[in-house]
Amino acid sequence: MYTVNAIRNICLLGHSGSGKTALAESLLYMTGAIDRMGKNADGNTVCDYDPEEIRRNISISTSVVPLEYNNAKINILDTPGGFDFSGAVMEALRAADAAILVLSAKDGITVGFEKAWKYCEERNMPRFIYISKVDEDNSDYNKTFNALRELYGNKIAPVVVPIWDADHKVTGIIDVLNKRAYEMQNLKRVEIEVPEDKVSVIDEFNEALKESVAETDEALMNRFFEGDSFTYREMITGLHSGVTDLSLFPVFCGSGLTCLGSLMLMDHIVDMLPNPMEGNYHKATTTDGKTEEFVVSPGGVPSAFVWKTVSDQYGKYSYIKVLSGEITPETTLVNARTGETEKLGRMYVMCGKKNTEVKVLGCGDIGAFGKLDKVKTGDTLCDPRKVVSLKQIPYAAPCYSMAIAPKVKGQDDKVGLGLNRLNEEDPSFTIYNNPETKQLVLSGAGDQHLDVILSKLKGRFGVDAVLSPAKVAYRERIKKKVEAHGRHKKQTGGSGQFGDVWVRFEPQEEQEGLIFNEEVFGGSVPRNFFPAVEKGIQEAVQKGPLAGYPMVNLKATLYDGSYHPVDSNEMAFKLAAILAFKEAMPNAMPTLLEPIGALAVTIPDSYMGDVIGDLNKRRGRVMGMNPDDEGNTVVEAEVPMAEMSSYAIDLRAMTQARGSFTLSFVRYEEVPKGNQAKIIAAAQEA
Repeated sequence: MYTVNAIRNICLLGHSGSGKTALAESLLYMTGAIDRMGKNADGNTVCDYDPEEIRRNISISTSVVPLEYNNAKINILDTPGGFDFSGAVMEALRAADAAILVLSAKDGITVGFEKAWKYCEERNMPRFIYISKVDEDNSDYNKTFNALRELYGNKIAPVVVPIWDADHKVTGIIDVLNKRAYEMQNLKRVEIEVPEDKVSVIDEFNEALKESVAETDEALMNRFFEGDSFTYREMITGLHSGVTDLSLFPVFCGSGLTCLGSLMLMDHIVDMLPNPMEGNYHKATTTDGKTEEFVVSPGGVPSAFVWKTVSDQYGKYSYIKVLSGEITPETTLVNARTGETEKLGRMYVMCGKKNTEVKVLGCGDIGAFGKLDKVKTGDTLCDPRKVVSLKQIPYAAPCYSMAIAPKVKGQDDKVGLGLNRLNEEDPSFTIYNNPETKQLVLSGAGDQHLDVILSKLKGRFGVDAVLSPAKVAYRERIKKKVEAHGRHKKQTGGSGQFGDVWVRFEPQEEQEGLIFNEEVFGGSVPRNFFPAVEKGIQEAVQKGPLAGYPMVNLKATLYDGSYHPVDSNEMAFKLAAILAFKEAMPNAMPTLLEPIGALAVTIPDSYMGDVIGDLNKRRGRVMGMNPDDEGNTVVEAEVPMAEMSSYAIDLRAMTQARGSFTLSFVRYEEVPKGNQAKIIAAAQEA
């Protein structure tokens, strides 16, 4: 077991295709955890083991790979770069104490890198920057580094720089701190002479690092101005302080394919990045509702946070990070959410899909338990003596919805069961059974997210499902007051049926539901039949006259009628009320209503014209524009929900994924006459 001081929990963040999984693979190889490096294209990497990841050649969930290096344990959390899978990134950010932001020397600063930087800023998370693929064709380290400096200033500190040959091909790297150079020969690191033309550059970078270190301590600053040199330990201590207090962001570079720079990166992970006691800041809620700081402590009572769940047809793994004390299979903890006691049982350390059983997990370490059926992602497991609940993982609200149904009739239960199991693993999507449209609605981050869910349903649970656009819950109402007569008379020998009513229908604004009133004088309709009349109208308003959508904002008043002392009964008056409704509606100027949503779109100013133009096409009304505190503009608008089914995908395309939005229902409004005919025709066809 490693002590908390010797543990580093690091998440790899960045745009899809930037080289995160290849970097993780190279770190595994260089530490001897694997004896052969896999490749994404071949589907044989340690991190991308899910059948969907292999099929698509992308990461779709966070993988854990533990490394042992220089008497330290480094838990690497390889996250997906695809925006549809940001839920997995949120989970990794909760478990990690620091981040390595990966960007490719071929692509430079991408949207994925910008988002990753923002996530770290929001959490005050210490971070390294790793420029990948420096030895590949069309790569440009200098251009990428200069772009970083331009965006984030002098906090960007180069610790490792590449060596080029005459053809501008990267052949090795230089350790700026120690002024030593290396190249890779058959996946082994070999020290070489520092090229003469690089000596002055390295001196300049080394001096800049010394200045950065001097700024972390007043005594060091005085020595720096006096021209003193610092020891290696003083440099490392100063750099560690700078990284921890976010005044310094060291830049590394290398290649995941050749392992260039991988060992040097690990040296600095151990030396400069925080251990779990120095890392992620936690707040906890006690049983009496108070919020307090949670201190990560190896000497405290045992507690752990469940940050990820893997659930398939064979069982379930709950991934935990130990936050205080130490945990063994015999440890009994209380689930702060349910109040129930959990006997933990078998405990594992995960490396990709491979599990290794262990007997103890120390403070700050990451592991997993099997078969904790009642435990969910986001749960806090605590010692009964100190029950606290840590803040839930902040998943983004799902913004793309489709109706889901089984391909083969009668398999609805299998679809529901499979989705519930997958939702344990991925809480970033939601399932909603819409009683109005009779559809099961699946909502996620985008079309790729929903496509992966469909594939997992088939692969893991053997059920084929299809997606279709989610129906819009329209309404109908009348605009004119009318009176109508309904008479139900039936004689079949013996006692018959007789009900006769006059009902006044009028629009009303006070409430959406039906208001039923009666103004019957002289007993023309006996009082005991009033509930039957109301029941008949309640049943009739479920299907409006235009397209069969529910009627709203309707007041119905029973004001006259007649009855037969023998043949009248409740059923007859109920049917008479339905006939009155059907007679009245065509003459009452019925109209369609559609749901209107309040939309808030956050975008950089450069995309304003495209976004406003698109909203106009969607019949949106812009209500205002306000700057936010990050230099973006928030466009506030009201827009028909029927026009927003593909907005998540369209906004991503319009803004290169830099835009985000929230949409919430506010009210119903009349559909423009020109659009009503299409909706009515579609409803009749359905």
